[in-house]
Amino acid sequence: MRATQTFVSTLKEAPTDAEVISHKLMVRAGLIKRLGAGIYNYMPLGLRVIRKVEAIIREEMNRAGAIELLMPVVQPAELWMETGRFQKMGPELLRVKDRHERDFVIQPTSEEVITDIARQELKSYKQLPRNFYHIQTKFRDERRPRFGLMRGREFTMKDAYSFDRDVASGLTSYQAMFKAYCAIFDRMGLTYRAVAADSGAIGGDASQEFQVIADTGEDALVYCPTSDYAANIELAEAVALPPLQASASAPLAKTPTPGKATCEDVAALLGIPLAATVKSLVLATDEKNERGDVVKTTVWLLLVRGDHALNEVKASKVPALKDGFRFATVAEIESHFGCKPGYLGPIGTRQPVKVVADRTVAAMHDFVCGANEPGFHYTGVNWGRDLPQPDAVADIRNVVPGDPSPDGRGVLAVQRGIEVGHVFLLGTKYSAAMNANYLDESGKPQPMVMGCYGIGVTRLLGAAIEQGHDERGIVWPTALAPFAVVVCPIGYDRTPEVRAAAERLHDELAAAGVDVVLDDRGERPGAMFADWELIGIPQRIVVSERGLKAGTVEVQGRRETAASAVPLADAAALVKARLGA
Repeated sequence: MRATQTFVSTLKEAPTDAEVISHKLMVRAGLIKRLGAGIYNYMPLGLRVIRKVEAIIREEMNRAGAIELLMPVVQPAELWMETGRFQKMGPELLRVKDRHERDFVIQPTSEEVITDIARQELKSYKQLPRNFYHIQTKFRDERRPRFGLMRGREFTMKDAYSFDRDVASGLTSYQAMFKAYCAIFDRMGLTYRAVAADSGAIGGDASQEFQVIADTGEDALVYCPTSDYAANIELAEAVALPPLQASASAPLAKTPTPGKATCEDVAALLGIPLAATVKSLVLATDEKNERGDVVKTTVWLLLVRGDHALNEVKASKVPALKDGFRFATVAEIESHFGCKPGYLGPIGTRQPVKVVADRTVAAMHDFVCGANEPGFHYTGVNWGRDLPQPDAVADIRNVVPGDPSPDGRGVLAVQRGIEVGHVFLLGTKYSAAMNANYLDESGKPQPMVMGCYGIGVTRLLGAAIEQGHDERGIVWPTALAPFAVVVCPIGYDRTPEVRAAAERLHDELAAAGVDVVLDDRGERPGAMFADWELIGIPQRIVVSERGLKAGTVEVQGRRETAASAVPLADAAALVKARLGA
């Protein structure tokens, strides 16, 4: 292809609203153009990358036995009402009405529609297992769309859904998809990690995320360098740490801590380790009647060690909190504790509260906590002696580097990642709700066991750039780059010999199946090189009049700092070998 046959539209400066490097570089390289908040036009070079991502996904999904179909973007709300998600999903689900005042949704995912297809088409155990997938536009009405394609409102996703007779068969389908996902991301040339994950709003049992490793990633990934343990921080188990001492050794004392409202400040004032303090977080649960009116509110005090952080996902799994919780209001806090946040604790509350202690806190002795009075904390606090045992003990904190690995084979490390794929074993959550049954060998109806498997197609572009870039621009893996090779002739529009040699090189590479572009725009060398480095083309061949006189051209990889002089006759073969490697 010639550069004049596509559309190269680079910018020297990034837009002011671009917060992360992938957003900045994609706009500067002319891959995307903003249309509205979280909504982008995919420009020709960006679309080329998307099509390459889709091609790899299709090949591996087809190889794994999945069958492609296409489900609509606009879906009847009745299906979502069957599963209860029309009400539960919240404001991220964009709801619309047609001219007849019928409710529809702009799909963020397609569990309901595919289950509707399955209950109509899959009647017998003889038709199972089955796996359908599509690559389709999705829409999630993000409260604050940001980071370009990383957290946009409209995006493209590949979602697949398996249907099986039982859990054992479902796990076989799940493992087949896991293997296919590994092949997909391997082929894309990405550094990634598969981690155990929470199923979130989709639900289900087995769940693993595929995370592209990047320092700028939103997600914290936990792994053990000396074992195979890996999990998203939302799910990573925090093993109970040993107590600071074996038993109580200090008296309970109400200690002045004027103006010290954080654990860090209190520890510094008292000259004690931060790990000897306990922080208090106040939640509330509301019991409602059939009309939705709140008839009873229970206040919960969650206790975590001063150097640890609450994990809300884990907190939501505490049995008494699993139906939903919220952070308590200031008025609720003051009525139960007698003071504002900063000096809260479990001793001497004005009204009864339920206490949930993190595993590590439950094992602590002689710890420091708020005294429910401004300017004071209790020191020398001990369970049993000074306050009753907590109502519940649970793992409710984030792990930190150096924590013991749950598998007992080392200690944990943490790195950042960007989620680009997720595989779930859903079980019968949707098939039971929508009566998607099959007849077994004895003619009895059984709910189908489902799996769900997603890949963020457009998000992969941002993730790949966050992983691969430098001060000059994007550094694409070869499999994803809009072009694998660019031929840059110096003096294309004024030197016939340069023009002829550049075109021969281009044609030879194209005939060999290489995705090559010839820059025939007549740009100055500096501007031409800067454009293709910004766009991130993996291999560059420079054809110049001076080089041709010596019988050479210059070949330079995108990650290389200097070009190599190569005989003109050998250039195409060398570049093909590099791409193959």
